[in-house]
Amino acid sequence: MQSVIQKIEEKYKKAQVVDVRSGDTVKVHQKIREGVKERVQIFQGLVIRTDRKSSHTSRITVRRVASGVGVEKSFLLHSPLVVKVEVSKRSKVRRNYLTYMRQRTGKSARLTGMDFDKEAVNIIRDETTEKIETEAATPIVTNDTIADNVAKTKE
Repeated sequence: MQSVIQKIEEKYKKAQVVDVRSGDTVKVHQKIREGVKERVQIFQGLVIRTDRKSSHTSRITVRRVASGVGVEKSFLLHSPLVVKVEVSKRSKVRRNYLTYMRQRTGKSARLTGMDFDKEAVNIIRDETTEKIETEAATPIVTNDTIADNVAKTKE
């Protein structure tokens, strides 16, 4: 039997998230709200840490070097602000926490790449959003629209 807390946590979980591992190079699409405007910003970098994969608080830490300065961001995978996570490269690593990458620059910061099926990893099937998209794609026909079309054809 599930506890009340687990039921509430399941309600806020996304149906599926991308299988992200340490050593992956990812593009994280994040919603940014500036006043009343909202836009999607992409943060691309190396995943140096993954936490609590099966929980609704699963988190990844992504690192990149921007203008010579190392920048790290943590993203909650089930957050509504994280729109999409794309895995663009998968590297062979033997640790879960790649904190040693903070001291590496240049050639020593390279990781050995692995072959993987990019399409299979990045495809996420979310039935609720697919249902909404198909409903939006099908035109709603009412008696008023039929009457308007008949009137236009008579003219």
